[in-house]
Amino acid sequence: MKNIMKNNKLLLLVTLIAGIIIGSLFTGNSNENKDNKNEQHVHQHDDGNNEEKTIWTCSMHPQIKMDKPGKCPICGMDLIPLDKLKKSGKKEKSDPNEISMTEEAMKLAEIQTLKVSRSKPEKEVRLLGKVKPDERLFYTQAAHFPGRIEDLYANFTGKKVAKGQKIAKIYSPELITAQKELFESIKSKDTYPLLYKSARNKLKLWKLSDAQIEAIEQKGEIVEELDVLADYSGVIINRKVELGDHVKEGGALYELADLSHIWVMFEAYEPDLPWLNINDKVTFTVQGLGNKLFKGKITYINPFVDAKTRVAEVRVELDNPSLKLLPEMYANGVVKAELKGIKDAIIIPKSAVLWTGKRAIVYVKVPNREMPTFLYREVLLGEDLGDFYVVESGLKEGEEIAVNGVFRIDASAQLEGKKSMMNQSGGKAATVHNHGGMKMD
Repeated sequence: MKNIMKNNKLLLLVTLIAGIIIGSLFTGNSNENKDNKNEQHVHQHDDGNNEEKTIWTCSMHPQIKMDKPGKCPICGMDLIPLDKLKKSGKKEKSDPNEISMTEEAMKLAEIQTLKVSRSKPEKEVRLLGKVKPDERLFYTQAAHFPGRIEDLYANFTGKKVAKGQKIAKIYSPELITAQKELFESIKSKDTYPLLYKSARNKLKLWKLSDAQIEAIEQKGEIVEELDVLADYSGVIINRKVELGDHVKEGGALYELADLSHIWVMFEAYEPDLPWLNINDKVTFTVQGLGNKLFKGKITYINPFVDAKTRVAEVRVELDNPSLKLLPEMYANGVVKAELKGIKDAIIIPKSAVLWTGKRAIVYVKVPNREMPTFLYREVLLGEDLGDFYVVESGLKEGEEIAVNGVFRIDASAQLEGKKSMMNQSGGKAATVHNHGGMKMD
């Protein structure tokens, strides 16, 4: 019995030792496998660092990030490696609203810049007007002596008349009497020379020329019908008498206008009046005379603005020896005017300005940046110069601004959530839906 008990204890001990040995073998293999796996994981991690993937982005829209090259989904530009953009980025302290881009992006977006400078404000003022007769050259041709009109040599409106030309023939009893007195004085001319002189002067007062009086004396008989000679050169604009009419001394026969010197009456609107000055040169064309240029000076600006049309008349004068400029012809004029009281000012192209209705915005190029960089800025504008604006405040001489492609810069600012025309305070960037391998910041 004792031997059996002893054998059982021995068997139990042997079994326990064998179990420990077998367990240690399995545990060792497990730890070795675990260590191998850990080592393999470390190696794999190291290999992953060595093969870091390139991230591609857009130089105009850096919020775009993709794991392969391609086109920007916003502007369509070629993507560039992110590390390249970072290497070329600015190191200086920057404003969070700055917009940076590569030189390539500048060219593709057709962005052009201009340095701000000061100059004399000039503006092309365009005027519309009509040719008018010079009011100082209107004349009334009067009858020099009373009588009945027997003939009209100038018998229609528009006929040109030269000074000294015969324009009418009048039968005048008063002139017949005056001629009789002249013939009587001729008989006693040597005895009473003053009487002869007085008789001649009486005919001269009725504006008979010396040639007419001498013709009467040489003929030796009374001339019943005498010619009226024109006192002025011009164009008949109104005929006042008909054949057979009786006229008094000084009665009107015609109204004439001398068109050798004319006016062009232009109309200037209220905003243009501060730009116009006496003696300003005006270049104009006239409908019906092709592209021929005429030049004159402003001689008068009406101090009153028409209550209905809100325009003031501006008068230009010039000689018209060929009489090509006719009354009522339409004229288109241009004045290169300078603003009164301003010697020089900051002037920028209209293409540089973005309008919001209340605010005017420009994009100023930030100096000392490795990449072209622009910053939003509000400016106060003054006079409108046609293709340019006067800047009252907000810009300094020597600063550089974008003058072309401004909308593209502003669109980029808006997409990046920076200050822009439609986002005055800045804010969340515009997002694009995630497709494929694209990432958005």
